[in-house]
Amino acid sequence: MTNALLIKNARLLDPGQKIDRLGSILLRDGRIAWWGSKNQYPAGSRFDVLEAEGLVVCPGFIDLHSHLREPGFDEKETITSGAKAAARGGFTTICCMPNTKPPLDNIETINLVKTRADGDAIVRVLPIACVTKGRHGKELVDMEALAGAGIVGFSDDGDTVKTEGLMRQALINGNKLGLPIIDHCEDPIGGPPEGEVKIVERDLKLAEETGGWLHIAHVSTAGSTELIKRAKKKGVKVTSEVTPHHLMLTEDAVKTYGTLAKVNPPLRSMQDRDAMVKALKDGVIDCIATDHAPHTIADKAKGYSLAAPGISGFETAFGSLMGLVHGGKLTLSDLIYRLTTAPAQILGGKFGKLGSLVVGAVVDIVILDPEKEWEVDVKRFASKGENTPLNGTRLKGKVMATLSKGQIAYKDDSLDIHRANFNDKRVNE
Repeated sequence: MTNALLIKNARLLDPGQKIDRLGSILLRDGRIAWWGSKNQYPAGSRFDVLEAEGLVVCPGFIDLHSHLREPGFDEKETITSGAKAAARGGFTTICCMPNTKPPLDNIETINLVKTRADGDAIVRVLPIACVTKGRHGKELVDMEALAGAGIVGFSDDGDTVKTEGLMRQALINGNKLGLPIIDHCEDPIGGPPEGEVKIVERDLKLAEETGGWLHIAHVSTAGSTELIKRAKKKGVKVTSEVTPHHLMLTEDAVKTYGTLAKVNPPLRSMQDRDAMVKALKDGVIDCIATDHAPHTIADKAKGYSLAAPGISGFETAFGSLMGLVHGGKLTLSDLIYRLTTAPAQILGGKFGKLGSLVVGAVVDIVILDPEKEWEVDVKRFASKGENTPLNGTRLKGKVMATLSKGQIAYKDDSLDIHRANFNDKRVNE
């Protein structure tokens, strides 16, 4: 990005500040410098101008749950390729899960991810540490040391924290550190969807008893939402997320797309999907997280029982979710809130002022065209993972540009940035 850029005559949407109006926004030296009403511009120097009539400018999306596969699985994704994919999807901050090889269960691997992210990632990458050593479910990691390394929280994602005793102690330790325990709630013995509900119930009980902060990953069943709703009413410290695919697809997708629709937790019934939408709208579920899970073609080419679960989700998330807006189930402001303000509130202020267009904040913004139709083509993905059931689908709603950490991280070719002077007729018309 040049020294100063005016995004002109857009719909400025920042749910956290309760702002939804037409106007222009000036970005200077990597920070938000000025707001103005439509056709109102700051006086003085020359700026670059991006004409944004009909477009939406909002805070950059924040994803609390993604898999960047590095270290250990570079054939599926790297921090660099994952960050590029995230930028194309409008995400300026992404949190990466620790099920890598080696897993993120010590300071050295956490620092490895942070160093590579600082050097190569065009968006902000925040690591999540393991709950147990090696993700084996037997012994807790050194949580205090890892907290000092600047992590988001603790998770054995891909697996549930196996025993009640370990989960209890993890919540107690996490409470002292002010960090969440992010649990993948699934009990294979109980079977889906009962297995999810069983572990959600266990974890909520432990969170209530310990006062610890529980974050429930990828909620997928109506029964889970009812338990979370009751727990919140009782004052239990619980937050949760839902994925785009659990909001938009049902188990019927497996009949059509086979292993491309295999995810963990699995896609559920129409009743469960509708319950996810309602819970999100009502604030029972706090935010949307992609669970971006890239895999190789070979990973998905195996028989259904052996195929790897997961969807490459960064680049299709917004377009897919806009189906809820165009279908009248959510307003655009509701959707943006769940992608920006809500996850920013969960992260808190330790990583800076995220999810906001407030003057003075670092430029983390996304420019959207809610009406633009486009066709998903996995061959054009920035992600190494082409595993999505949405390939060939036409979506309505597209990310046009992403500016992250003060720089242009992605821009659609149709957008034009030109030089202009605020005394020129072209700018003051």
